[in-house]
Amino acid sequence: MISKAVIPAAGLGTRFLPATKATPKEMLPVVDKPAIQYVVEEAVAAGLRDVLMVTGRNKRALEDHFDKNAELEDLLEKSGRHDLLAAIRHSSDLANMHYVRQGDPRGLGDAVLTAADHVGNEAFAVLLGDDLIDSRDPILPRMIEVHERFGGSVIALMEVANSEISRYGAAAISVTEDADVVRVNDLVEKPSAAEAPSNFAVLGRYLLAPEIFESLRTTKPGRGGEVQLTDAIQVLAKRADKGGPVHGVIFRGRRYDTGEKLSYLQSVVRMACEQSDLGPEFTEWLKTYISGNAVSK
Repeated sequence: MISKAVIPAAGLGTRFLPATKATPKEMLPVVDKPAIQYVVEEAVAAGLRDVLMVTGRNKRALEDHFDKNAELEDLLEKSGRHDLLAAIRHSSDLANMHYVRQGDPRGLGDAVLTAADHVGNEAFAVLLGDDLIDSRDPILPRMIEVHERFGGSVIALMEVANSEISRYGAAAISVTEDADVVRVNDLVEKPSAAEAPSNFAVLGRYLLAPEIFESLRTTKPGRGGEVQLTDAIQVLAKRADKGGPVHGVIFRGRRYDTGEKLSYLQSVVRMACEQSDLGPEFTEWLKTYISGNAVSK
């Protein structure tokens, strides 16, 4: 039974400077919660309560957020702010949180490799913090089902426009008897549109066999001089055992990209409009603001 999740969070967040000079990008708010909390909640909802976060320098805020704050809890208790008290207790009681530091930012593959001692010889999930999956469209439970059926490793895939494939890892696939499941035969990290084997992009959700660590240890730095996780998974994809085969689950649900400034702002607006307490009023204000700007121009 899969119970462990690894969340790499050691990146420098340079796309959001200067906001991320002293604040981890994972702690940037998405409406009323930091982005990283949505990711942890997704893991827990899928039954993965043992969460290892891979951090780096200036990331102490991540640990503080998921830790108890007795002084703040006492203040909210005494002031009768029970709604806020429940909210902060929720974040500290979510999961069994563990932390390990990635000494040098040598890429996603290297970040995952730091989890080897904690994970041990069992399959585990990797969740990237830039991709927020709507709780109404969970992908991890289906990935776990596919793993239990086929063994090996499972990655999440989404269909993107040809013009966007260069932002992602692209998968060469073959169909299976299930419409949402494919066999992954090869992976190419951030190919040009002409070089991409398909327009099925790797989404930031992975369910990996423990053999991935052996593959990562022998994976040489690739694109950008970093150890790429897709390169290590590519090795497993060519195996029938020892970590393979690799299957993909095609995701067609709601996803929010917080990795770049524009997509981050779009995600905040979309998720704010979905909030039952905030959405109706915010949506009306947004309509008025947009129409007002259109008239003024």
